[in-house]
Amino acid sequence: MLNFGVIGCGSIGGFLARLLTRGDDQLAGRARLAAVAGRDPERAGKLAAEVGCAATDVPGLLAREDVDAVLVCTPSGTHAQVAEAALLAGKHVLVEKPVDVLPQAADRLIDTARRTGRTLGVVSQHRFDPAARLARTAIESGKLGRVTSVMTELAWWRAPAYYTSGTWRGTPDLDGGGALMNQAIHAVDLVQWLAGPVVEVTAHTARLAHPGIAVEDVATASLRFADGALGTLLATTAAYPGRTSRIAVNGDRGSVVIDDDELTYLHLAEEGNDAPVYGAFGAGDQSAAHAAALARDRTRDACGLLYQPHRDQLLDFCDAVRDGRSPSVDGSAGRRAVAVVTAVYASARTGVPQRVHPENPPVPAVGEE
Repeated sequence: MLNFGVIGCGSIGGFLARLLTRGDDQLAGRARLAAVAGRDPERAGKLAAEVGCAATDVPGLLAREDVDAVLVCTPSGTHAQVAEAALLAGKHVLVEKPVDVLPQAADRLIDTARRTGRTLGVVSQHRFDPAARLARTAIESGKLGRVTSVMTELAWWRAPAYYTSGTWRGTPDLDGGGALMNQAIHAVDLVQWLAGPVVEVTAHTARLAHPGIAVEDVATASLRFADGALGTLLATTAAYPGRTSRIAVNGDRGSVVIDDDELTYLHLAEEGNDAPVYGAFGAGDQSAAHAAALARDRTRDACGLLYQPHRDQLLDFCDAVRDGRSPSVDGSAGRRAVAVVTAVYASARTGVPQRVHPENPPVPAVGEE
């Protein structure tokens, strides 16, 4: 049994607290919520009363002997600082996305986890969607052939009230950015998990529909992946009324499309079954043949999030602590996503393509010495 404390009592902290206390059969005997903590004692007390656990402040939670692991759900720009304090207090840590808003902060956090011998994970629950897992298996097995292109689109809407709902939202220091760092970082993580690391970006950003914020509400980028594939990225919170997110990975022997976290197209070529000379134009969808592998628990929390992906990531984290291994999404994986996002921002700011090295401090931009 791993006893958790939740730090941060906003929307995602509340969701994870409810997940841990809703009586999920798979989490029973594996994970338990011991306490919640936040900057606002009233808010922490209200959440604690809702889920039936103790409420305290952050130092109090970190001092509790019945807390083995901490879920960090504070504003993005505080993630590394809060997570480091938890690691130094002897706790295992699972940090909400992004791991922090700067690769350098992620580096410090990763080093602290290494020095303390504690487990560090980063929430990237969409890796645990059945569609993403099936796509990953198809790509890893070579059934798509050589991956040639990747298209990522997140066209969402956020009303001005969203940005005024928390003083940290839409701020460079605490939100780290806008549509890309906050909303689309899940997609950035997922496309690198599917198609390999991004090594170069050329980008533009703009603030077009939310004049009251200090970060972008539209970002576009051209991506180059390590294996040579090229990609496009659109992330926006200025697409009224909001559409689904979509990832397409294309290869020379197959293609896969994930829309709204569901598999909507899959085609894997077979020997002797080649497409027409001018292509199939979307025909030949094989996704229905994988219905059993795509089955999932579709129970949603009051906030609208599915429980299943987060639950499965929590279970993976519990297994990692028990087995003394890295979780499926570790600190380095979280850093890779942040490195791409900050490279997009740097390219948009300088007008120069940016190279990305996922494991070390960023190298000079293309064209710079």
